[in-house]
Amino acid sequence: MAIRKLRLEGDEILRKKSREVTVIDDKIKMILNDMVDTMYKNDGVGLAAPQIGLLKRLVVIDVGDEHVYKMINPKITASSGKELDQEGCLSVPEIKGDVLRPTNVTCVYTNENGEEITLQTEDHLLARCICHELDHLEGTLFIDKMKKQI
Repeated sequence: MAIRKLRLEGDEILRKKSREVTVIDDKIKMILNDMVDTMYKNDGVGLAAPQIGLLKRLVVIDVGDEHVYKMINPKITASSGKELDQEGCLSVPEIKGDVLRPTNVTCVYTNENGEEITLQTEDHLLARCICHELDHLEGTLFIDKMKKQI
């Protein structure tokens, strides 16, 4: 595994839309593992591929629930509830701010074994993290949705 270089706000790749992953091979699995290592090294709870310079629909998340989510081509299929809460981002290290997000989400993704997973969560932190990381795949940063800087 390797620690990848984080891309920071101002890097044009963070504003581009990511492409779907069509083949899950050893390279994709290595990227996911590198993303997990990079996330941990930088004390993050989530990381999207554009944050390490790759325009692929890959996300990793660990909110401390004893599970590391490695998501390939994730999509939010349902959401409900609303909560305004503080967010930060490894790619925007100097800023924290309030962002309105759903409190419950249903996310469908493929795992690294090629299995389709449907994740329904009412864990507000996990729901927020899923929304935040999937925004990265669309070229959106949390500062674009921020209501108030803290």
